[in-house]
Amino acid sequence: MNDFVIGGKSVALGETTRIELEMPPLYTATHMSIPVYVKRGKRPGPTLFVSAAIHGDELNGIEIVARLIRSKSIERLRGTLVAVPMVNVYGVLNQSRYLPDRRDLNRSFPGSKKGSLAGRLANLFFTEVVSKCDVGIDLHTGAIHRSNLPQIRANLDDPEVLEMAKAFGVPVLLNANIRDGSLRQAASEAGIKMMLYEAGQALRYDEFSIRAGMRGIISTMRHLGMLNKRKHTGHDIERFIARESGWVRAPESGFITHRAQLGDFVEKGDKLAVIADPFGDVQAEIISPAEGVIIGKQNIPLAQEGEAVYHIAYFSKAESVAEHVELLQDNLVLGEPPVVE
Repeated sequence: MNDFVIGGKSVALGETTRIELEMPPLYTATHMSIPVYVKRGKRPGPTLFVSAAIHGDELNGIEIVARLIRSKSIERLRGTLVAVPMVNVYGVLNQSRYLPDRRDLNRSFPGSKKGSLAGRLANLFFTEVVSKCDVGIDLHTGAIHRSNLPQIRANLDDPEVLEMAKAFGVPVLLNANIRDGSLRQAASEAGIKMMLYEAGQALRYDEFSIRAGMRGIISTMRHLGMLNKRKHTGHDIERFIARESGWVRAPESGFITHRAQLGDFVEKGDKLAVIADPFGDVQAEIISPAEGVIIGKQNIPLAQEGEAVYHIAYFSKAESVAEHVELLQDNLVLGEPPVVE
């Protein structure tokens, strides 16, 4: 049988369609649905889902999915692409990371038909989309007031996932532990190979992150045999695996002046930021505890004592990682208008 069924709708080989997965309505009786785009090639191949906005304030992924489904690159597709521009529609409407029941959807998988609102939504998305795919890419950003350097997070001890992560084409690959209730945990237990793309910040579009994500998905699809391979152009981007990372926290409360930025190489003892009181008197300095690369950073210039300010990944060749981040920026030609490949 060649039909692929989502939400009771059958999609035949060679067809492209849009499907609305009905969600619980708002208490105003307003109907709600998860928008799903399905494109099936005429030739066999893997089934890939690309999802965004599991956290409703993480908007970069919505634009990445929009560019992906308009891309000329996917016209001669092999296999099936299932693209979901926003999973947590409630959160997008409220510009909130969370659901109306104040739960985190990405801690609610695989969910339950009779559970909480978060559990029901998780069950709907997992049952109708994720469980029907072989491979997945979930798109995320940093939390509110925090930015992430473009990076892949995945179980890099799985050889297939590692090759997918390398194919994505960003320099930073983080071997990240699976969290209870996460989509990645549920997918892994179901035998679905999956990775997360983290880049940018909540409630903002970041062109560098969007272009890197768009190009990365296309490159991964080429690696999976869903698209024809293409001759590489631009600088060669080396991939670096970090098996450890950690947050550096503010030792005092106050106003922050940042000296280190996303993608910077830092050494042990480097001054990352200065914390001052409202009169401008320095109260403390934030110091790098080890050599590494800054992959996450707080943006708001206010900090409470103990607040996470810098996320540093530790590599054996940290200085080289920073150089290849710059090469990635060069490859994406950020001075030009966005191009849908």
